[in-house]
Amino acid sequence: MSTSPVPPRRIQTDRLVLRPTLVSDAERAFEIQTEWEVGRMLSMALYPPDRQEIEQWFADHRREWLAGEAYRFAVELDGRMIGIVDVDEIADGEGSLGYWFDRAAWGRGYAFEAAHAVMRFAFEEVGLAGLRSGHADDNPASGRVLIKLGFSSLDTVACHSRSRRQTIIQRRYILAKSPQR
Repeated sequence: MSTSPVPPRRIQTDRLVLRPTLVSDAERAFEIQTEWEVGRMLSMALYPPDRQEIEQWFADHRREWLAGEAYRFAVELDGRMIGIVDVDEIADGEGSLGYWFDRAAWGRGYAFEAAHAVMRFAFEEVGLAGLRSGHADDNPASGRVLIKLGFSSLDTVACHSRSRRQTIIQRRYILAKSPQR
């Protein structure tokens, strides 16, 4: 693992720009999370979303980045934020890959494209040795993204979903850095 935090930087993919999140992104994130189909897939977020909680979360992103605790990227298409991809819960050379997108962006390959770029960033620039991820059992599209990224199924567990205010089934995955990555 790197001994100093990775400086905030942009990543360009074929169709997207990924940049470190800004406090000003909180309003757009609030808009995206007001869509029930998005919000219900976020196990740690409230639904309906709480604007002040989202603003506080975004206000802490730069500190997390500089401390090497989390790397959160706003995903932009044609200059408009359409989602977030991040690696957080970083400890012992591993982190958790997460992503969520505006409902209008679903089904177009953006999650795979952005998550692949952030996965490479986590392995090549941050120096992580492994990643974890997961999705709600009723979100098989997210599972397909993870499998396409090379993740392997780990297990299925019950966990609390803040957005749904109930226990859900979550499928969890792992990915170790390979010599080719």
